[in-house]
Amino acid sequence: MKHAGMVLVVDDEASIADALRLTLEGEGYSVRIAGGVGTALAVVSQTDIQAAVVDLRLPDGDGLELTRELRARNPLTQVLVITAYGSVRKAMEATKSAGAFYVLEKPFDPEEVVGLLRKALEHRKLVAENSDLKRRLAEQVADTEILGSAPSMQRLLDTIASVSDADANVLIVGESGTGKELVANALHERSRRKDGPWIKINCAALPKELIESELFGHTKGAFTGATTEKVGLLEEAHQGSLLLDEIVEMPVDLQAKLLRVLEDRVVRRLGSAKSTPVDFRLISSSNRSAELAVKEGRLRQDLYFRINTVTIQVPPLRERREDVPVLVQAFLDRYRAKHDRPVEGIAAEAYRRLLGYAWPGNIRELQHAIESAILVARGKEITVADLPESLRQADDPTAPGSTIAPADVPTGSLEEIERASILKALDASRWNKQAAAALLGLRRPTLYSKMRKHGIPQRRPS
Repeated sequence: MKHAGMVLVVDDEASIADALRLTLEGEGYSVRIAGGVGTALAVVSQTDIQAAVVDLRLPDGDGLELTRELRARNPLTQVLVITAYGSVRKAMEATKSAGAFYVLEKPFDPEEVVGLLRKALEHRKLVAENSDLKRRLAEQVADTEILGSAPSMQRLLDTIASVSDADANVLIVGESGTGKELVANALHERSRRKDGPWIKINCAALPKELIESELFGHTKGAFTGATTEKVGLLEEAHQGSLLLDEIVEMPVDLQAKLLRVLEDRVVRRLGSAKSTPVDFRLISSSNRSAELAVKEGRLRQDLYFRINTVTIQVPPLRERREDVPVLVQAFLDRYRAKHDRPVEGIAAEAYRRLLGYAWPGNIRELQHAIESAILVARGKEITVADLPESLRQADDPTAPGSTIAPADVPTGSLEEIERASILKALDASRWNKQAAAALLGLRRPTLYSKMRKHGIPQRRPS
């Protein structure tokens, strides 16, 4: 019989526990028996249970408290509480405050427990699927949306909108962690080639002897170790887009071959005399100045002119601090869903640390900081103690003589900071609520709710 799940039965009356065990095992469940709270917790620490049947009165504790503990250890655990007549009111508290699925009054039919367990585990499955869906949606939004209302970000978004549908080569320049790949993704997804291949290669991640083979492909026997024929990424990108990440790190001799492909629109595999036509849109990126690389001889000037028909500069986070609240909220939503943590917000002092920090690692560093804080937080709020060491050791950005505080770090309570962030987004979007909600990473009804909460009018004050 198919294994239906692991069930813990907690009852000090052996006759009841044995009757439940026999019935449940007959239905394909695996069953563990515990006569009290201590034994039950010991079983749970060693066994992954999906459901529990718990007596309200136990010799060494309260079934209500045990229910809370089981749910605290794993919120997906489904608990049926059994109780004698006269304790029904207290048992009903379990369904409200402790999270029990159902309350059974003694005497009960073991077959009734089977039916309830089946419903409880179906409920568990739905909750798990819903949680997984929220996590995946949060990840998808965070991975594809470019958030920000700073003027520099508005210019960047306008540029993306203007050039996406063209076939012009684009060079994206920005420090590590600023989101260059997000910009590249946006260019491809909004282009006429969006249904074609989207090929990416990091020129800094591959050894010199491998990158040429990866780009151009090779025939069998073209060099030692070439035991099969390989299609290169330039061919794979045909009728789509190609991202050459950190193009400045490409060997100079290979740059000449790439330039020829861009000019002739044909590619020849290593060891082959046959040329294959290719049609792709080139998007390049670099975390260094391409102009400086040309002066230093690390980037061919003729290739530089070919790849930067349009240059998009992605600003570092320190130059767009007003966007930190938007990004913090997006990452907070993403990672509490991904890790299923009950973190609801950030304490005001910790929030000011986030706003005042210089973020040398840019958005990637902020992203990792929020995920780490969510994982280590013990309460419903992220505190300074939960932040990474670099932020804990930094000065309070509002303290006199602080070495990290910019002039425009918001001060006051968390409520005041949130209100200021909403007003900035509304001003940046000319009070278009849909656009402001998008900038803040919120749903429009949530924005309206927050506006009412902070006493912000629905229309721009005249």
